[in-house]
Amino acid sequence: MSERRGRRPARVGGPRVAVHRQVRLGGAELVPDIDRTGAWLLFVDGVPQSGVDLADPAYLEFEYIRRIGHVIDLAFPPGAPVRALHLGGGALTLPRYIAHTRPGSRQLVAEVDDALTDLVRAHLPLPAGHRIRVRAADAREVAESAREGSYDLVVADVFAGAVTPPRLTTAEFAAATARALRPGGVYAVNVAAGPPLDPARSAAATVRSAYPQTCMIAESSVLKGRRRGNLVIVGSDQPLPQAAVLRAAAGDPFPARVVTGDELRRFASGAPVVTDAAVTANTGASDETSPQPTNW
Repeated sequence: MSERRGRRPARVGGPRVAVHRQVRLGGAELVPDIDRTGAWLLFVDGVPQSGVDLADPAYLEFEYIRRIGHVIDLAFPPGAPVRALHLGGGALTLPRYIAHTRPGSRQLVAEVDDALTDLVRAHLPLPAGHRIRVRAADAREVAESAREGSYDLVVADVFAGAVTPPRLTTAEFAAATARALRPGGVYAVNVAAGPPLDPARSAAATVRSAYPQTCMIAESSVLKGRRRGNLVIVGSDQPLPQAAVLRAAAGDPFPARVVTGDELRRFASGAPVVTDAAVTANTGASDETSPQPTNW
């Protein structure tokens, strides 16, 4: 989920017409972007989820996805194939990006909403020769069942409406993603943030509980609680390319900062690590598709 800023999509772009369908998690809409030929935006219940440019899969429209793209570009050798696990599929933007920039990459996508996947694949077909598998499965179950050390990259971007299901925000879930990664592998999670920032601070503390090396990428206005937006929290068991990511993110249309070291520790200081026990006690949530209250 992203708060998309800047240009607004047109409902109809030339011969391309918006597509509406009821899917498992709500009303989905694929909207043509009039400013880019071949580009589409995915909304679910009016919330922007993904952007795809079929003519240029290397183009990443949403700011937080672009930041995850920077991490992928810089954490692994240029062009080298990776094994990637995507928890949450949407319009399959990042899998397309990786297939384009790192041919031969083997990717698994866990997207519980099979009707949404069918809609996306029918109207936004995947490129020829891709090695992307999509499973209609619960993201946490897929993460926990992954063979130890089987992935180079795990990306978590799961939303029910405007909030991540609580069971995908816990230390136990973060530990499962860490177990799935090979040494030197990278975890990236999209976190919706807005005033107050307490949930975002807990998210940072929780990722830090599972990963000895962490950083966070976000715009200053979001970090200061002035507006809603997205944080990308990145973890690994080995040092991350923080300086290079900072240079890349600073050059984006909406420049972002990279928070790390003492600054990240201060950001998360005093925030509780989220646990399964706390989530169960607070929400009783046990299903990824259960409606959850938004926290921002």
